[in-house]
Amino acid sequence: MAQKPAQKALGPIRRSFAPWLDPSAVPLIRFEKVVKKFGDFTAVDDVSLDIHQREFFSLLGPSGCGKTTLMRMLAGFEQPTSGRILLAGQDLAGTPPYRRPVNMMFQSYALFPHMTVEQNVGFGLKQDGLPKPEIADRVKEMLKLVKLEPFATRKPHQLSGGQRQRVALARSLAKRPKVLLLDEPLGALDKKLREETQFELMDLQMELGLTFLIVTHDQEEAMTVSDRIGVMNHGKLVQVATPGDIYEQPNCRYVADFIGNINLFEGTVAGSGGGEVRISGEDPAGDFVAASDAGLEAGAKVTLAVRPEKMRISIEAPPADARNVLKGEVWDIAYMGDWTVVLVKIDGSEKVVRVSRANMTRTEAQPIAWDDRVHVWFAPDAGVVLTS
Repeated sequence: MAQKPAQKALGPIRRSFAPWLDPSAVPLIRFEKVVKKFGDFTAVDDVSLDIHQREFFSLLGPSGCGKTTLMRMLAGFEQPTSGRILLAGQDLAGTPPYRRPVNMMFQSYALFPHMTVEQNVGFGLKQDGLPKPEIADRVKEMLKLVKLEPFATRKPHQLSGGQRQRVALARSLAKRPKVLLLDEPLGALDKKLREETQFELMDLQMELGLTFLIVTHDQEEAMTVSDRIGVMNHGKLVQVATPGDIYEQPNCRYVADFIGNINLFEGTVAGSGGGEVRISGEDPAGDFVAASDAGLEAGAKVTLAVRPEKMRISIEAPPADARNVLKGEVWDIAYMGDWTVVLVKIDGSEKVVRVSRANMTRTEAQPIAWDDRVHVWFAPDAGVVLTS
């Protein structure tokens, strides 16, 4: 959608964008202790969250975690049971959806089948009573933005899934909202088109300078498009951070396990010192040493979380200085093209660990096969020690 030169120009801006780190920054959207109940069921449980102007923010979580309900309250389709929602400093309580400076793009796209592309894009403007010349100019601008000018007179059934998605996006942007809400917007697209559209959304959001709030259960999608991610579970906001911090520094077992693939080792703190903690594994898989400055007390129950790509695997013995070494047998192998995933059943244990290896060359000097005896190890700073 966005022109490639704009993408290059906006790159440095995106990398330096972090208003949440500025204590004096005033958020565009503020949820204050928001609770939403449906009868005895609590869908959103005491959520407080700030979202800043021009931020691309994702609400991520499994079905039923409360993320869509939170978005619908911002849009005005649901009302909080308690708490406040503010937009640009204004309490939205009592403000109907059509008077809120937000627009919502639904997963189904909800295009009118009997209308052309340009009529669909201009529908909201017509409902607002804008003069016809202004509607025509705005529609032309939006179609140019999403590269659909040649399709202006077509109807939805004459378009591909990706083109229909762009029509819905253009219609949502035509009213120039302060905030665009996207509810699983790419769910109907195939994998390749979805990945392409993710980058187009990022470019478009930066070019227009709008605030995007997207609801998704697709972890890769959230990691790709977001400035920050809010992970939800059972109505609560569990962690809010950048994609890198969510992945590398999860604050609890739930986030570590939900985002990407992870190996989890349960254990008890046996001692600490020198920036490292010694963990006695509950599983016969072994004991571990991890980098940690958390000041954990001996006897504390912890979980050591290690990403598969941070683990090493070899048929030969590891280097003499290797730490956290495990032995086992190859249980399964999955060739993914750019990565190979190896599952290893650890000796004397029912534990199966996952190791990911980048396929840097077309052939391997010593390929690993099913049933091979292997060594698996990881550095102390490869894992994160979790206390909850």
